[in-house]
Amino acid sequence: MTAGEGAPLARAFGSDPALVAFVTAGDPSPADMPAILEALVEGGADVIELGMPFTDPMADGPAIQAANLRSLGAGTKTADIFNIAQRFTAQHKRTPLVLMGYANPMLRRGPEWFAERCAAARVSGVICVDLPPEEDDSLGPALRAAGVATIRLATPTTDAARLPAV
Repeated sequence: MTAGEGAPLARAFGSDPALVAFVTAGDPSPADMPAILEALVEGGADVIELGMPFTDPMADGPAIQAANLRSLGAGTKTADIFNIAQRFTAQHKRTPLVLMGYANPMLRRGPEWFAERCAAARVSGVICVDLPPEEDDSLGPALRAAGVATIRLATPTTDAARLPAV
């Protein structure tokens, strides 16, 4: 991360463990999100991952797949996700919000468009579960240019040679 990029995340983790809570944006409806996010903060969440609903969430299990379908069924759109994020970050400056989702919706309008919306909504970071670092020649650079952290996932099977890339 560059100076300033990911600063809220660095503060949240510090030297102590952090409670990271996940919720799918728009589940059960976009209107319910402020109360749900507030409950997560009141419950002690140090970081909130806001899942971007997607029609084919291949890396998710049945519970998150069902949440994605409920959210999409409620009419959640990308604009709603950014509105939810912006409203939350305006009220909770010390609780980082991370968007988590898939490359298709993130890249649909172009990586710069997505990164600019993330920055405008004061999103601290983005996890794109199906975009490995070896194939990320556009989203990661656009997010970095906008001051938004790119967060990679490491698994128990990630080998030592690949770990620095994630």
